[in-house]
Amino acid sequence: MSGNSSTDAFVAFEHVQKSYDGVQLVVKDLNLAVPRGEFLTMLGPSGSGKTTCLMMLAGFETATHGEIKLDGKPINNIPPHKRGIGMVFQNYALFPHMTIAENLSFPLEVRKIGKSEREEKVKRALDMVQMGDFGNRRPAQLSGGQQQRVALARALVFEPELVLMDEPLGALDKQLREHMQFEITNLAHELGITTVYVTHDQTEALTMSDRIAVFDDGRIQQLATPDKLYEQPENSFVAQFIGENNTFEGTVKEISNGQAIVELDDGEVIDCTPVNVSKPGERTLISIRPERVEIDKSRLKEGVHTLKAEVLEFIYMGDIFRTRLRVAGQDDFIIKTRNAPDQVRLKPGQQIEIGWLPEDCRALDA
Repeated sequence: MSGNSSTDAFVAFEHVQKSYDGVQLVVKDLNLAVPRGEFLTMLGPSGSGKTTCLMMLAGFETATHGEIKLDGKPINNIPPHKRGIGMVFQNYALFPHMTIAENLSFPLEVRKIGKSEREEKVKRALDMVQMGDFGNRRPAQLSGGQQQRVALARALVFEPELVLMDEPLGALDKQLREHMQFEITNLAHELGITTVYVTHDQTEALTMSDRIAVFDDGRIQQLATPDKLYEQPENSFVAQFIGENNTFEGTVKEISNGQAIVELDDGEVIDCTPVNVSKPGERTLISIRPERVEIDKSRLKEGVHTLKAEVLEFIYMGDIFRTRLRVAGQDDFIIKTRNAPDQVRLKPGQQIEIGWLPEDCRALDA
């Protein structure tokens, strides 16, 4: 799978492979094109190859095969410090014996930038992350969130065109993390920096990215915008990895006019959109998002199959109600409904009928 053509890409991976032992491929034939100014997230479970890709781009790992290009030029033989890339890691990697200002000044000294220009750039970078008053402190005198801001400022201080971030918010608490997600995205877009961000946190990826590359088993399973990834997963791995998802197993009965009729394993019949199935008799995994399930039959088209369901659990979560149902022999079917004045509050033991629009239900690979 490729991104846009790699000719106009700012960052391009062309047929990149990586093996540590010469046998097992950690990254398999990766083709990826990142246009200038894009915020791209590499998302996937641990061991999926996303961090290895980032390390190859940074120059800390070498590709076993293929080419990595930056602005059209191959960088395989350029050492990390000459690539002009800003880096932010989860462990901050600040020098403890230096003040914050000295930490930021260091990458500028390495680049032989004069003293007065250095001071100006350091001040500007610290102001950017709202740490202007902390220049004389040492890292140990700062909280985790403040240290992460300084690490971000240090990555931006020499005005790189590309910044790489590896799980940079992993160590922060939820509230601070959400705040920093917003700040990082804003800064990146404001400064027009191309950003490649690695995380295993799908919510983080959905809220921050222009596009997301979902990795599994050394390959990109799908590369798309957050909404497309969530609404239109291309295979069962992506459907199950991104967001919450209800699944059924079944067999395709018929396919016509872009619609599939599937018989579930307990004999119920439903309508859905064929994605990775092409003919009757094929096994399939059905995917339907909790918020796409209707409990009000009047909202469904005539002739759409509905399923009987029993309410097992009704949970009030403030902005939404989350209800667990027994459907088609499964006890873990979840629906989410908005907390609105006219929304029905279901009770455990209640028998209801549920349904959905066929376009919201996807027949994927088994």
